[in-house]
Amino acid sequence: MITSAENNALTTPAVIRLTDFGVLPDSGLDAQPAMVRAIQAVAEIPGPVLLDCPKGCYHFYPDEAIRKPYFISNTASEEENRDVTKTIGILLKGQYNLTLEGNGSLFIFHGKQTMLLLDGCKNVEIRNLHTDYARPTVTEMTITESGDHSFDVQVHPDSRYEIREDKLVWIGEGWSFSEGPMQTYDPQRNTTWRMDNWLEQADTVEELEPMKLRLHYNFQPEVIPGHVLQSRDGIRDQVGVFITESSNITLSDIGLHFLHGLGIVGQFSENLSFRRMDLSPRPETGRTVTGFADFIHMSSCRGKVIIADSNFSGSHDDPVNVHGTYLRIVEQPSANVVKVRFMHHQTYGFMAFYPGDEIEFVRSGSLTTYAANEVVEVKRLNPRELLLTLAHPAPDDIGSHDVIENVTWTPEVEVTNNHFARVPTRGILVTTRRKVEIKGNIFERMHMNAILIAVDAESWYESGKVEDVIISGNHFLECGSQKHPVIFISPENVEIDKRAPVHQRIVITNNKFESIDVLALSAKSTCGLVFKCNGILAGSGEASLSNLDDAIELNACSEVEIADNLLNDRW
Repeated sequence: MITSAENNALTTPAVIRLTDFGVLPDSGLDAQPAMVRAIQAVAEIPGPVLLDCPKGCYHFYPDEAIRKPYFISNTASEEENRDVTKTIGILLKGQYNLTLEGNGSLFIFHGKQTMLLLDGCKNVEIRNLHTDYARPTVTEMTITESGDHSFDVQVHPDSRYEIREDKLVWIGEGWSFSEGPMQTYDPQRNTTWRMDNWLEQADTVEELEPMKLRLHYNFQPEVIPGHVLQSRDGIRDQVGVFITESSNITLSDIGLHFLHGLGIVGQFSENLSFRRMDLSPRPETGRTVTGFADFIHMSSCRGKVIIADSNFSGSHDDPVNVHGTYLRIVEQPSANVVKVRFMHHQTYGFMAFYPGDEIEFVRSGSLTTYAANEVVEVKRLNPRELLLTLAHPAPDDIGSHDVIENVTWTPEVEVTNNHFARVPTRGILVTTRRKVEIKGNIFERMHMNAILIAVDAESWYESGKVEDVIISGNHFLECGSQKHPVIFISPENVEIDKRAPVHQRIVITNNKFESIDVLALSAKSTCGLVFKCNGILAGSGEASLSNLDDAIELNACSEVEIADNLLNDRW
């Protein structure tokens, strides 16, 4: 029999202090070796452990960082980056019942690193911590003056450059680039958008004084003084945080102030919670960029994904993307064996199925399911191809481009009470058949859709259908454009039949659409669509909405209810 004292001993965590392993806060020394030793000590303790980091600033350099290969969804392709080795600042592998307490500390990472990686962990909480890069891999410069076929810029203090053969080259800690994507940030409207890279188009670059440049052109650039130009190389060779084959993971009260590559990636993990997160630049840096790509990217997870009470500002791609991965059926060696292949160039290499997983066969043209089965055995043939042995014979009529979805690894999703701003793309992308709630969020000037429910089997291969989505109580402020409806339900099926919908049961109620001259909703191939009790305040431009019919577009939808919506009534 376990006594009360023994029970308390089992539930009260043992305390391991980072400073007991050879590093002090604010010393400027490399904290990576001390962190490794502290994590090794944690692993030797049975039962719950608190890894305590006394408040201060800690630096993590790549010299002694852990290097391990990991295949990560939606990252660099073989052609872009043949070496999948990740440089890992903090590796938690096989850790159970651990709390990493930051006490408000700031972790500064140098070079290109995956800051935090959880592999095979269970019941882990990371809290009260801030992270940043010493030299962010997205560079910034502010336009100060427009001249005749030229303009002047002030380079941000955290960005470094060289001029080589009249061209600007950005340099950092172990990296450099001269070409890649560019964005513009307008501080007056707190908005960003993608654009052509003006640095690549410049004839010459002249240094007027240190950190002040003049770019010369054979045309007149349409620039606005005060706007900030943001540049990056585009290769996602690392991620910010990677959570793989882990369960019951919580990140709370954390500021991630720069993320190289994808931000937080969850892959084949279960029950992931992100609460009171601050993904925005530290105010004292004066920077405008937080993320190189997506902020939170969930690929083939299950259980529940919770994203709540957080701030997302300054990304270069979508703040939230939740999806699975379709693999194409390329061969059927026997009745109950199929060979499948990763098709998108940036997603490959990981085990996309496990024995016991339920799967569905999906038509690539219609994106509808026509058979189900169970995986008995998985064999990895190469980084692109897997051989699946099934519990039952595969269907006889497999099409040449048909795909398989792993139904087991599909999560419930809650995205509630968050603020999204300075986003050049979409706010939330979600494709999962389990319950989805998007409630109480503020979407500020998304240049594309605030919410996109897609699914495709010919481009990104991001699965799958949705069956229970509630979008309620959100505020959409000046989101979308003529090409991008605020809420876009857009499966990429080419065979469209109203009797065979892709998505089902999407309920959109009690939302505020403010100052829009675009479609509030465009929906395709959806059954059970509800758009009810929403308020739409049109903009003041020539293309402003004149009636509710102008705000909604439907294609091959059925069992639709549109009722009690208000146009141009103040709420």
